[in-house]
Amino acid sequence: MRALRESLLLSLILIVAACVPPPVRRAPDVALMQAQAARETALAARPDWSLSGKIAISDGKDGGSGRIDWKQHGSDFDIRLSAPVTRQSWRLVREGRRVRLEGLEGGTLQGTDAEALLYQALGWLVPVDALAAWARGARASSDAQLEFGADGLPSLLTEDGWSVEYRAWDSVGDPPRPKKVFASQGESKVRLSVDRWGEQ
Repeated sequence: MRALRESLLLSLILIVAACVPPPVRRAPDVALMQAQAARETALAARPDWSLSGKIAISDGKDGGSGRIDWKQHGSDFDIRLSAPVTRQSWRLVREGRRVRLEGLEGGTLQGTDAEALLYQALGWLVPVDALAAWARGARASSDAQLEFGADGLPSLLTEDGWSVEYRAWDSVGDPPRPKKVFASQGESKVRLSVDRWGEQ
């Protein structure tokens, strides 16, 4: 009798789950794309910004999570990452054409490519320059493909082999900015959860 009840309960759960509609995604029409272009123009007019929140990075085998504080000044940035559990922290800075990664056991690593430095030192695949655009709900290039949610804001962005899902938006800002950004390429995943947006 107990097995029958459990079987019926499982069947009911599966039926209810099947009835849950998938997230609404709309193919971009002219009005949606015009609104996106206007939003991106407004964001481009504010090249100095900041965010604070949480980040999780994974390569399918290893990963970690912690705090992120990102300050952007035009094309320059100062990104601080900290992992409270291990008490490790890193700082990624770009000034002009030079990039440096601080907080490594062997000392500061320098170069011209932020993505390459992170991968070389920590094994993390993070498209830093593109993520600066994606984090604000913008395309990094004109080749990106977009899908929109019922609110008219991007729900999925596909660009340069990455899929970027927007799970939540801060509707208070003008223009609106994402609160949850999940980017993935194969086994590589970068997840941002923004607590606070700011202007520099």
